[in-house]
Amino acid sequence: MNMFIVLNRLKMMKHIVTLLAIATLVCCQPESYFTVPTATWTRTSSGGLRFSIPDSDGISLVGLHYNINQPLAGVAAGEWNVDITSKTGNEWVSVNDKVTVKEGDTIHFWLLVISNGAGYQETDQSYKLEAPTTTRKPTTATTTVTTPTTKHTGPPGNHTTPSTPPPVTEPPSGGNGSCPCTGGGGADLIPTCKTYPCIVFEDNFDTLDFTKWQHELTAGGGGNWEFQYYVNNRSNSYVKDGSLYLKPTLTTDTFRDPNFLQSGTFDLWGSSPANLCTGGMNYGCFRQGNGGNILNPVQSARIRTVDSFNFKYGKVEVEAKMPEGDWIWPAIWMVPMREEYGKWPASGEIDIVEVRGNKDFKLDGESIGVDQMGSTMHWGPYFGNNQYLRTHKTKNLQGKTFADDFHKYGVEWDENSVQFFLDGEQILKVDPGPGGFWKFGEFDTRTPGSDNPWRNGTRMAPFDKEMYLIINVAVGGTAYFPDAAQNSPSAKPWSNKSPTASLDFWNAKAQWYPTWNADKNNGESAAMKVNYIKVWKMKPNPN
Repeated sequence: MNMFIVLNRLKMMKHIVTLLAIATLVCCQPESYFTVPTATWTRTSSGGLRFSIPDSDGISLVGLHYNINQPLAGVAAGEWNVDITSKTGNEWVSVNDKVTVKEGDTIHFWLLVISNGAGYQETDQSYKLEAPTTTRKPTTATTTVTTPTTKHTGPPGNHTTPSTPPPVTEPPSGGNGSCPCTGGGGADLIPTCKTYPCIVFEDNFDTLDFTKWQHELTAGGGGNWEFQYYVNNRSNSYVKDGSLYLKPTLTTDTFRDPNFLQSGTFDLWGSSPANLCTGGMNYGCFRQGNGGNILNPVQSARIRTVDSFNFKYGKVEVEAKMPEGDWIWPAIWMVPMREEYGKWPASGEIDIVEVRGNKDFKLDGESIGVDQMGSTMHWGPYFGNNQYLRTHKTKNLQGKTFADDFHKYGVEWDENSVQFFLDGEQILKVDPGPGGFWKFGEFDTRTPGSDNPWRNGTRMAPFDKEMYLIINVAVGGTAYFPDAAQNSPSAKPWSNKSPTASLDFWNAKAQWYPTWNADKNNGESAAMKVNYIKVWKMKPNPN
């Protein structure tokens, strides 16, 4: 089915739900004397639009729906729809700096205001912008409705930010000045910079902010048959002393049945938007233990910004301390928002940092354990022809490990190249040249006769589309830990080709689990700790 048809049908179905809820609320209720406060429309300094109404005792939610220069009849879906769930000072405010309005534009809108548990509609409202600040009093009678039984979400569509613009944040030392921004919030609503560099995303992890990060819920891992499953659980993801902790634990710590891995069931399908399974690949939403095919023996966390933030071109910096423990696999990375060039790896992947938690792990004499980090770009026209080795670099510490202290991992990504940094030192620069990644990968000779999926992109294709952030801690799997490597004091207990790799790993628990130090300091040496993550928009490269 055409994707636009699907989206339109989803939009209509959700809007019908909203209409039914409103119809239920309006029916057969006594008159009330509550009056919806006067609405104020203001043009922002960037030419955007600001809506507000003054606070009144009892208001708990304002649902705002509007079009610009397009009529909006009754409670129809607007082009812009937002629930304002908290007040700003003494006002209920929504700021939309993604639009540009001018004098003479007309705002068509309707409101649903929840006050003292009852709802009040104002429909068929409009105002013509004639001055920098304009005010409109309600022109239609208010309607008393009953206590809402469900949260008002409004029709789907572009959602404005129900808050004032984020404060100005200074760039890191070595930057080139302050960076006031406007806008922000929403998967496609990226702040607009007034000067550069401009910070467009920041989390210092004073709290675990669920408006910025969404938990993945899946047993499918990342496509490498890893041994963990991902959950939203404060044993595995939490904030303490200004740092984010992502910590693996044993599945049997949650399910106390000693036979659970062999005979239990993972049913991660969920029943509401907050707990739906996020990855069905490799039986990720439903698994049942059965003999050699045991359930994932490790429980962990993977968080992402897919619903809250994505960007194209900029600078990312993360300060993190890596976990120590055999077969632990932490990663901070970026993937495409829409896969516009096709399935992985055709649409690309940027791995900012990956580390293996093993303390003594060597391949051909080289240490590839927790004293080594790696940065990688994955790309290729189809699965099986991934040329990541051309865009991969590792860096080892001497006498120390990445679990001993915090380090800064960075990426600078622009229209011509991607650069990777460790503690401010460039460790890798990828410039595909004027022929782009198709020529850089020599696919004309490697895959003669095949189509170039990036032929309509820029020289940076597939790395010229919006990407979002992922932070996770995986364990094991059948790809990242080479069979030929030597681990001390205990050898790798599974083969990457074994059909019972997860069971083989679990049967060797007595060898690897002590390296996690679960009995010391709440087992936090096995956790990845993140002090902050920041994303800057840099000045566009003219070349």
